[in-house]
Amino acid sequence: MAASEIQVVDAQDWTEIPESVLSATEPVILRGLVANWPCVSLQRDDPDAALAMLAESYSGRPVSTFLGEAEIKGRFFYNEELTGFNFLQLEARLDDVIAKLKEHRGDQYAPAIYVGSTNVDAWLPGFRTQNDLPLDALDPVASLWIGNKTRVAPHFDLPQNIACCVMGRRRFTLFPPEQIENLYVGPLDLTPAGQPISLVDFDDIDKQRFPKAEIALQHAVIADLEPGDALLVPSMWWHQVEALDDINILVNYWWSTVPEFLGAPSDALLHAMLSIRGLPKPQKDAWRRFFDYYIFDADALTHQHIPESALGRLGAMDETRAKRARALLLNQLKR
Repeated sequence: MAASEIQVVDAQDWTEIPESVLSATEPVILRGLVANWPCVSLQRDDPDAALAMLAESYSGRPVSTFLGEAEIKGRFFYNEELTGFNFLQLEARLDDVIAKLKEHRGDQYAPAIYVGSTNVDAWLPGFRTQNDLPLDALDPVASLWIGNKTRVAPHFDLPQNIACCVMGRRRFTLFPPEQIENLYVGPLDLTPAGQPISLVDFDDIDKQRFPKAEIALQHAVIADLEPGDALLVPSMWWHQVEALDDINILVNYWWSTVPEFLGAPSDALLHAMLSIRGLPKPQKDAWRRFFDYYIFDADALTHQHIPESALGRLGAMDETRAKRARALLLNQLKR
C-alpha cells in the first residue's frame, strides 16, 4: 500500500494540547496522549475491567447498533445494487452489546458488531470525570465507538476531530480533501451513517471499476494506533477506519470554531445542485467565477470599493445578517 508519511509526536506527558495541533490541517498521531486514562490502564492487564468501567457509567438508554453476518468480514457497506446495506441497524442495550462482544471473543466466524457515534455525556454520564481531554474551551462533542473487527469506508466530517484509542488497535487510512475525484463517492441520499462514503474497497481495489483509486492511495497517510494513542483528523479529510482486534473502544472529540448560525456548507451544495448544476456550460463557467469572486477568493480587499455602510450581506456575517439571509433564502425557496 503506497502512502505518504504522517507526522508523529510524543504526547504522553502533555497536560494540554498545543494550538498548533488543534488547528492542524494535516493528520497528526499523538502517541500516548490518553495512555494515563484509567480505562486505558485497566485494559492493559484486565480488558474485562475496562469494559466493566463502561458498563458502570452506562445510563441504560438503547444504542444504535450495526449487526452484520460473518460473511461481510467486518466491512459495513451497501448491497450490490446500492439500494440498501449489508447489515442490520437495531436498538440494543450497551451492556448487551458488550456481553455479545465478549461471547464472540476469539471466534473466527463472529458476526460484525459495531456501535458508533454515541454521545458520551448522554449515554455514559460520569465516564469523562476520569477519562477526558482538556478541551473545555472548545466545548467538544465526545462520542463512543465500540465493536469487534470492523471496517468503515472512507468518509469525511466537517468538525476537527481527535480520535482516542482506548482498547484494541485501530488503523486510519486518510485522504486529503482534494482526492475526492479519485475516491468514487457513493450516493448522497442513502448513506450508511449520514455521510457519503467512498465505494472503493482499499484493501482490494477493483482497478477496472475504480481506475483512479490508486492515485488516491498514493496521496493517503496511514495511522496505526495502539491503546493510549490518539489521532488528529483535520476537517474534511476522508478517513477509512479499521478496528483490528476482537474488542475495540474509541472515544473521539469533535469541535468547530465556526459559529453555528452560519449553517452547514452541505446546504449550499444541495442548493447549487438544484440551481446551478443543470445550467448550460457557459453559464456554469460564469457562476464558477462568481463563487470564486464572492466566496472562495474573497478577502478584505474584494469589496473595498463599497462603503462599509452599504455592504449589506457582503459584510462580515454575524448572527443578525445570518438570520436575514436565511429568511431570504427560505422565502425564495417557497416559490
